[in-house]
Amino acid sequence: MFTFETDDQKEVRRFRIAQFNGRAATFRSNGSTVTGMVRSIVESKSINSSVWVVTLIPSPPKANALRPAPRLRAFAEDLY
Repeated sequence: MFTFETDDQKEVRRFRIAQFNGRAATFRSNGSTVTGMVRSIVESKSINSSVWVVTLIPSPPKANALRPAPRLRAFAEDLY
């Protein structure tokens, strides 16, 4: 599990929508990227501002699907 704190309300809203819809969410910070399912979002009220603690369950990286080669020869007969 990956846990982090944020005070960005737009980001928290995006994570809540992803959790509600059962979609994976991506978190980027300092050059690192974590993609996974949102497990929980908890508001932690401090004296000055609200901070949300978000917990992600990282999903395994997807295997790169190889794209088929372009079929340039399909229209070769039109050139002659």
